[in-house]
Amino acid sequence: MLLIPLALPVLGAIALFAWRPENLRRCHGLTLAVTLATSLLTAWCVLSPGDHAVTLLQVTPHLSVSFRLDDLGRVFASLAAFLWPLATLYAFSYMAHEGGENVFFGQYMLSYAVTLAIAFAEDLATLYLFYELLTLSTLFMVMHGMPTKRVYAGRKYVYYCLGGAGLAFVAMVTVAHYGGGADFTSGGIAALRQAPLGVLLPVFVMGFMGFGVKAAVFPLHNWLPTVSVAPTPVTALLHAVAVVKAGAFAVIRLAYSCYGAELLRGTWAQAVCLGVALVSILWGSAAAVRETHMKRRLAYSTMSNLSYVLFGALLLSPEGLTGGLMHMVYHALMKICLFSCVGAVMVQTSRNYVQEMRGLARRMPFIMAVYLFCAVELVGIPPFVGFQSKWALATAAVQSGALVGTLGSAVLIVSAVLTAIYALFPAISAYASPLEGDLEARGYDPGPCMKAPLAVLCVLMLVLAFASGPLTQALSGVAAGLV
Repeated sequence: MLLIPLALPVLGAIALFAWRPENLRRCHGLTLAVTLATSLLTAWCVLSPGDHAVTLLQVTPHLSVSFRLDDLGRVFASLAAFLWPLATLYAFSYMAHEGGENVFFGQYMLSYAVTLAIAFAEDLATLYLFYELLTLSTLFMVMHGMPTKRVYAGRKYVYYCLGGAGLAFVAMVTVAHYGGGADFTSGGIAALRQAPLGVLLPVFVMGFMGFGVKAAVFPLHNWLPTVSVAPTPVTALLHAVAVVKAGAFAVIRLAYSCYGAELLRGTWAQAVCLGVALVSILWGSAAAVRETHMKRRLAYSTMSNLSYVLFGALLLSPEGLTGGLMHMVYHALMKICLFSCVGAVMVQTSRNYVQEMRGLARRMPFIMAVYLFCAVELVGIPPFVGFQSKWALATAAVQSGALVGTLGSAVLIVSAVLTAIYALFPAISAYASPLEGDLEARGYDPGPCMKAPLAVLCVLMLVLAFASGPLTQALSGVAAGLV
């Protein structure tokens, strides 16, 4: 059954590439039908009990392309299945001014299939294969239309990702060699505990940095703000679920399903990776405050917030991993809304910079209300979801009893202050300042295709602010099964 939601978007993309309908309604209809069907099939797999498993290709006795949906995979797959149709609906309206929609939406569906394959991967080799295919499937969306800036961004994106791939490949080979295979195992691969730590620990740091390229860890983050020149539906998915979350997901897989928390806990490798995560949190937040271009500002914010997830995961405790998974889910909801709001402003008013947001609430009341709501969520003001995940992370850091945990709590507080500056200032300016520039006295809010997904996400976040107990309990169960 796992192969059907993987194959369906691929077949849909092939049909769109071959058919190339001149009537864009047919292009949109096919894309939406395939995306919704894929999400429904994924939901069926996620909700079905047991670990679904299937082998696509057996290369060697210890190396295969195989899929198995466990609890951690369910979290990532659910996130993709929920957000992809909403992002697709938004993209229908946004891409009208970009052109080339047949090619774009074909690539959009291919990226969906590859993202799900990462979630479904049974072993590190399969994850690595589709992790690299994700670079290729998103590359041409980054360069859509091939203007010079996007081509440059695509080249930088590939260079960084290929460099990270080399480091991740070393980790994959080492795990397969010493572990007698690279199958994901709850608590880590038992055979690795007999391997020399002098080899395993440096390789773990290499794997963390390699997979961490897509999560934009410092100093391998520079590609992320550069690709903000891509169409907003691309950057929204890149920053919310597809690429950056795949990087964090891969690090969690390496740490918990290959090495195991027991093997890494208290080692210098854990301390180094936690240090990198904390530096990334501060660097991303500070860079976002300095940045005046709205999409680049949100890109630096993503760098910071993805390292929240990594910090929680690398505490190697059930509480830390629970906080990390909570922030992975909540950040995806917040960030896809924020990017979509900025994209709507750019399309409707051609405004790109922080200072151009002044007074804009008078012309775009819906979009700026959504932006303000999501900015409050991102800062972490109680009782909203951003507060819930950050509180869980800070509590887990203090409970760790380690110096790096106490330092991490302080970093989270400083980052929250910086987040308030870079996230709330444009919203406050939009409401409190006089209108910047010369806009006609009419409404500039976009049409229903752009507004409906944002409304759904805001309602969901509002519900989760007061009724997140079942989700938190489910994520706690996932974390407890991995540690």
